[in-house]
Amino acid sequence: MPGGTTAMSSVRRTVKPGAILALVCAAQFMVILDFAVVNVALPSVQADLHLDQSDLQWVVITYGLSFGGFLLLGGRAADLLGRRRILATGLTLFTVASLSAALSNGLGQLVVSRGLQGLGAAMAAPAAISILASTFAEGPERNKALGIFGAVAGSAASVGVIMSGMLSSGPGWQWIFLINVPIGIVLVTSALAFIPDSAPAQRGSADLIGAVSVTAGLMAIVYGINKSVDFGWTSGTTLGFLAGGAALLALFLVTETRAPSPILPLAMFRRRTLSASIVVSALMWASFFATLFQASLFMQQVLRYSAIRTGFAYLAIALTSVVVAAGFAARAVGRFGPARVVVAGQLVVVVGLLLLSQSPNDASYWTHLLPGFVALGLGTGFSAPAVQVAAFTGVQASVSGLAGGMVETSREIGGAIGTAIVATVAIARANQVAGPPAVALTEGFQRGALVAGGLSLVAALAAAALLLRAERAITKVPAPELVPEPELVPAVPCPPNCWAPTMPVEPVVEEAVR
Repeated sequence: MPGGTTAMSSVRRTVKPGAILALVCAAQFMVILDFAVVNVALPSVQADLHLDQSDLQWVVITYGLSFGGFLLLGGRAADLLGRRRILATGLTLFTVASLSAALSNGLGQLVVSRGLQGLGAAMAAPAAISILASTFAEGPERNKALGIFGAVAGSAASVGVIMSGMLSSGPGWQWIFLINVPIGIVLVTSALAFIPDSAPAQRGSADLIGAVSVTAGLMAIVYGINKSVDFGWTSGTTLGFLAGGAALLALFLVTETRAPSPILPLAMFRRRTLSASIVVSALMWASFFATLFQASLFMQQVLRYSAIRTGFAYLAIALTSVVVAAGFAARAVGRFGPARVVVAGQLVVVVGLLLLSQSPNDASYWTHLLPGFVALGLGTGFSAPAVQVAAFTGVQASVSGLAGGMVETSREIGGAIGTAIVATVAIARANQVAGPPAVALTEGFQRGALVAGGLSLVAALAAAALLLRAERAITKVPAPELVPEPELVPAVPCPPNCWAPTMPVEPVVEEAVR
């Protein structure tokens, strides 16, 4: 046994950063994929489990809310208990919950299983990105790694709908969850074998009240938005859930100011690039995930595509986003800076959604859907890595797990709320249309695409107003005036016309987290 331990330690010491990058990307791919993998399978799930149309979005939203709501706790746990341990624990829970989801015989078990999947993902995702941030030095090396990581995140959702179509049309919708089981086992084993077991970056206790209050508050708000379709925005039910959600979020803020070890030290928001990135990330992913949800239903319920045809229809998004993110985004960020790349990418997404909003009820894939899908993949391929680079600019290793949790939270909560808003608007519009169901559903999809385009436009404006300003501030302020020389993050060699920040460490954040 001692010999085996020595051999294992030797493997960990000699493992290359590229292998760690591949492992954390695989983990990220699996947990992000499961946000979108159910979209194409929804009609099959609805028929098999006898669900109502309004139940379908909860199969998607529950995962996103649980994932997003507990990400801060997962990121904090990674800093307090060790990144490798939390990564392995999260992947284990995710794998077990996937098996439970596959065995579901009703909405209740499926929704609970999706919630547990989200909890496991909330532990694994920030630990994975924290491991990446601590493995690669800030600058071109980390930018390239985050570009690949962002490509994985951006493509996982698109690949998820393709896999969903293939599996739903083949062995059945249960396999969109069963496939996670062997993959999860391999990832847990590999994480324990190859990722160094570093000491916890921080000491303290977990803030369970904060985690529960923020998750419950967000779920109440999304539920209130959902119920506005049935009862209207001014009804007591809708306003009650919205007010209850707001009260729980207020409790969360109060808790964070008083807890000895808050799940989210409010001093973290003093880092302007991180704060701006969170806002932009929430908006861009709200648009993206809502579009996948809407487009999947449009293609199957209106255009009568099969599940597998719907999945392959998303190849345009998947391939474009992967090629752009892996091959061009890092260089664009290095030359122009993250903010400008995000602005350009989200404006391209707006164009794509405007094109999709013109799709008729007899739309041709090549004429009406393909141009919009290509634009969506192109814009997301540039935006996703750029916002990741901006978020981690100057982040200390001791709080990288928390920072990762904040960024992941913005994506998942943004996706869940964006899906709820766009689906609510689309359903409300479809209910107003007197005519054949295909016509009503088409008008709902068109209205939803316009709302999603509005979210992406706001994301571009936020990147220009907030992220670009924060980016300029950190490149203009001389670091030595702010902190003593030993505390500076080393400057990164950069060729002419290349964006690279000179970022001082901010002790106030470090002390607040301690």
